[in-house]
Amino acid sequence: MTALQELREFIEKGYLTHRPHVTVDCAIFGYHDGELKLLLVKNKVFTKWCLPGGFVRNDEGLDQAAARLTAERTGIENLFLKQFKTFGDPLRNDNNTFDPEKFFELTGLRIGENSWLAGKNVTVGFYAISDIIQAMPRPDFLSSECRWFSVDNLPELGFDHEEMVGEALTTMRIHLYHFPIGKNLLPEKFTLKEIKLFYEVMSGKTLHASNFPSKLISLGLIVKTDEKRSIGAHRAPLYYTFDEAVYESALKEGLVLV
Repeated sequence: MTALQELREFIEKGYLTHRPHVTVDCAIFGYHDGELKLLLVKNKVFTKWCLPGGFVRNDEGLDQAAARLTAERTGIENLFLKQFKTFGDPLRNDNNTFDPEKFFELTGLRIGENSWLAGKNVTVGFYAISDIIQAMPRPDFLSSECRWFSVDNLPELGFDHEEMVGEALTTMRIHLYHFPIGKNLLPEKFTLKEIKLFYEVMSGKTLHASNFPSKLISLGLIVKTDEKRSIGAHRAPLYYTFDEAVYESALKEGLVLV
């Protein structure tokens, strides 16, 4: 079955396998070279950049749907994933983003008022943390592009996704101080300066040069190695690494970083 055939099958019979009017949208954040980025898709039909998302299948829960969609867009399984808010404003889709003629040109189909796709959708927002280096952004049939943008320079977003991004960013930054979430975004070995920069970029705040790294050490979250980074005479900061057991426990149970 071709992608177009699969899409037509979904439009015509998707109500048999998916939950009508229930979707998930995922704000997938990534960190690279001291910059926080967000993964967006450019939809061929909706004409604007959007968060990756889709309908929830009948045989999966919300968390499973979000995990599936993030894996499909990044090529990475088991990303750190948290639900942040449900969006159900009855006017959230009424911003003239959908272009029915482009949709017909692309699929040869029209969505009538009796279609299971018509009407008001409630979407559940999730945010995920991804490794940009390992990720392989993948557009689907309805998307022309899928790529990273700096959170400080995002394009115009469709629907209510600008609000979603704001809520996701706020929630992620609150959770940052209770869940470490940095292990897969930093090198296996890093300096205290590098991990401080990481948390400053992710949190959007300036952190104390010595107090914050010292807190990470006192919690046992990071441990000193025997290796040093050579960056010139008399400048050889020690490398640190995450303690696997403490890190995994903190992801499950939480901790207080500040």
